[in-house]
Amino acid sequence: MRWWTGGWMVAAMVVLAGCHASEGGGPVGGPSDDTSSVSPATEGPSASATGPSAAPGSCAAGHAKVTVGPGDAVERRLCVRPGTVVSLVLRPRTDDKRWTAVRSSAPALVLASGWRVDADGTSRASLRCAGTRAGAAEVTASAKAPDVAGAARVAFTLHVSVVPYPTQG
Repeated sequence: MRWWTGGWMVAAMVVLAGCHASEGGGPVGGPSDDTSSVSPATEGPSASATGPSAAPGSCAAGHAKVTVGPGDAVERRLCVRPGTVVSLVLRPRTDDKRWTAVRSSAPALVLASGWRVDADGTSRASLRCAGTRAGAAEVTASAKAPDVAGAARVAFTLHVSVVPYPTQG
């Protein structure tokens, strides 16, 4: 990678951070501490995150990160462009339950892969969005107490909308 490529990437991040700061948004449904960080594309209530009429620049493209901590909302919305990879980080729960799995309602649109649970109880998954399709999918994370019989229940839902890039003409 050439040095100027890294410079352009840094410049793009500065511009994106500046755009976010002017919006004054905060994390959706969660406190503003370090346990509930989300990428700028997931912030602020947005009706445009549910349909193909999303405003340019309001959807995440390339990479996005969603972190869910104790006390955060049990549902979030995320608007992404085709081909985006979302890193989902599930912080350890305060109750006796542990994260068990992540599932997608539409694996052809949003594929959940790379599931792992760290030693400290933090769970991670990679959500890979389709490169050419548009649509919506629900990604659910289930949790259950390890010593209790029965199936795990859905503890968090991420509503992912894949919105195509606008076309010219």
